[in-house]
Amino acid sequence: MLKGRNLIDPMDFSTKELDEIFNLAENIIENPEKYSKVCDGKLLATLFFEPSTRTRLSFEAAMLRLGGRVLGFSDSNSSSATKGESLADTITVVSGYSDIIAMRHPKEGSARVASMNSSVPVINAGDGGHQHPTQTLTDLLTIKSKKRSFSNHIIGICGDLKFGRTVHSLVKALSRYPNNKFILISPEELKLPEYIKKEILIKNNIEFLEVDRLEDIIDKLDILYMTRVQKERFFNEEEYLRLKDSYVLNEEKMKLAKEDMIILHPLPRVNEISVEVDKDKRACYFQQTKYGMYVRMALIAKLLGVCE
Repeated sequence: MLKGRNLIDPMDFSTKELDEIFNLAENIIENPEKYSKVCDGKLLATLFFEPSTRTRLSFEAAMLRLGGRVLGFSDSNSSSATKGESLADTITVVSGYSDIIAMRHPKEGSARVASMNSSVPVINAGDGGHQHPTQTLTDLLTIKSKKRSFSNHIIGICGDLKFGRTVHSLVKALSRYPNNKFILISPEELKLPEYIKKEILIKNNIEFLEVDRLEDIIDKLDILYMTRVQKERFFNEEEYLRLKDSYVLNEEKMKLAKEDMIILHPLPRVNEISVEVDKDKRACYFQQTKYGMYVRMALIAKLLGVCE
């Protein structure tokens, strides 16, 4: 039973509970009209203390499509935080006005603090570089919809594996399902942190390989998760220039890939996926954003207890 629960970390829910959310999301996709009034009279508070476009609009669209309403702010300058009000006090007050809260905040651990001071469910919409659990749910629903299973995949994760919160959450999530293998594609400077390799992959005997060239292994992948290689992470511009083109997905590299490989990306993209790839049937990143709305609809409905 998910009614009244918080979602702070993607590992907060069991795989069985995640299946409940994904099954409901798929039902909503199939029959949206059936769910168009289930949140009638309910209020979602969207508290975005740092900029966001896709995530905030996705939450708002989700609640509105369920028949609920939305209140909140999209800029911390619009909140009493500018007057020095504590996050705990803000959440205590807002939870008295609303039925559920979605919050993004620049400080790691802020979502946990919010959940401890709220009388209604709190959804973490991103806390610093820490967690972004609804992006992980989005990624998983896309994989389920395209691959029908979370198991038996070779997953390539490419780009910034060191600082990418979506990458860390996805590795943790997919490691819970059997017979998945990871190929980690990044420059030395942006490799997956050792603690994730040790605590998640090695500890659970999950096979993984680290490489620095996408074209060398793209033919083996069932799923390719692209992220941006960030110039600002390099101390040496020559090193960045040497490496950056290795992590641009284009038509030439796609010719090497399997016909049923899927490409995911948390967005926004800069230049790591050429626009020429957008028309490839294997490109799923724009569909992924729509799945994000549906999975947030299912999550809100479950946490509010309006859908079993």
